[in-house]
Amino acid sequence: MPDLLPAEKPTLYFVGVTTAKSSIMKVFPKWAEALGLGDVDIKGVDLPLHAPAEDYRRVTEFIRDDPLSMGALVTTHKLDLFDACEDLFGFVDPFAGRLREVSCLSKRDGVFRAHAKDPISSGLALEHFVPEGFWESHGGEVLLFGAGGSSLAMTLYFGQEKWGANVPKAITIANRSVPRLESAKKTLAGLMPRLDIRFAHSAAPEDNDRLVAGLPQRSLIVNATGLGKDAPGSPVTDAVDFPAHSLVWEINYRGDLVFMEQAKRQAAAKNLLVVDGWNYFIHGWTQVIAEVFHTGIEGALLEELSLIAKTV
Repeated sequence: MPDLLPAEKPTLYFVGVTTAKSSIMKVFPKWAEALGLGDVDIKGVDLPLHAPAEDYRRVTEFIRDDPLSMGALVTTHKLDLFDACEDLFGFVDPFAGRLREVSCLSKRDGVFRAHAKDPISSGLALEHFVPEGFWESHGGEVLLFGAGGSSLAMTLYFGQEKWGANVPKAITIANRSVPRLESAKKTLAGLMPRLDIRFAHSAAPEDNDRLVAGLPQRSLIVNATGLGKDAPGSPVTDAVDFPAHSLVWEINYRGDLVFMEQAKRQAAAKNLLVVDGWNYFIHGWTQVIAEVFHTGIEGALLEELSLIAKTV
């Protein structure tokens, strides 16, 4: 458990697993300058996967009670932190309440607030590479590896009424842990009756290979497990056979990214579009920074921040 010392200047926290390796540590000071935030800081808080509840509470209570601790971006621990700390929040936004996860902590008018930004940020990232009308035109499916917050958020994004008939034929959430899979099933129950949502227990990568093999062409396959970033490996084996003309999304942008490399090896032969998590990183962070520091980030300003990040 890391030491938590009172902040000496307005500080944004990054609650994750290997935060020092993230580009945000170099990018944030440049962003803060471009946004005119003044003398602010960012600090990482590293916790092991599925840390004890008391560790989540200690971190959350510290951010809540320390005057110059402005808020946090939470990754990897979104579901576990919400479960451990729900009673500490004075406000829970609708997405956080539905998904029972928190990706952003902020303060406003003396109220400690919990937000789930992933349905917004993952949706914005998907819109960068999923062609307009893709689902209605082709009848493809979505396969999400991992039953964590990112997969739940993407499912909620796909289930919005505004998409009309342009939704995947089916969405399968696959996970190697049965309790987490059952939790995801419970969380999503009844939220989006218009979607065909399936749940698959995949104890081994070979199980995931079979799920991929069963997909129709022009599907979307997503690695939302953390494998390749927070832990070594990939959710599939090298023998995986991706469906032709499909979209393959590795939601991470750093690490070994084994899953992305597996897809790239088949990209030319299968006409795959293989995408990393860079835009997800940009939208995820800018959504949180806007909330924590009470500022707007969109349009030309968002493009400027993306360019700054690429330069750094």
